[in-house]
Formats: sequence, structure tokens, C-alpha cells
Amino acid sequence: MDDMGDVDERDDSYCETPAVTEAPGGPPYAACVLCQEPTEYPESTKGITLCPVCEWREAERTACSG
Repeated sequence: MDDMGDVDERDDSYCETPAVTEAPGGPPYAACVLCQEPTEYPESTKGITLCPVCEWREAERTACSG
């Protein structure tokens, strides 16, 4: 037997998706061009702004498949 502890006591909190909220007192955030959720970028950011979820999906879509 190893001394690693019980398997049932795992911490799966890293699997939970945090809610996207606007930081109080922060700059006005740009809206995602795909889903209109707030992004991590200020409104003054040039170019296409994506929220973290859409950025992840775009990266998956454009990743090399082979």
C-alpha cells in the first residue's frame, strides 16, 4: 500500500468553469465579437476581441489536427 491517501478525497475544483464577471471599478470591457460576453480586454483594444471561452474554442478549431 502507498501513503498517497484515499482516491475519494481528490480535489476536482480545477474542473469547474468560473463565471465570467466584470471586475468592479475596472475599465469598460470590450464585448466578445461572437457571443457578446465581456472580455478581459478594455474597449480601447483594437482588432477582434474574444471572451476566454471563445478564444479557447477558436484555438481548438485552428489547431493542427495531425
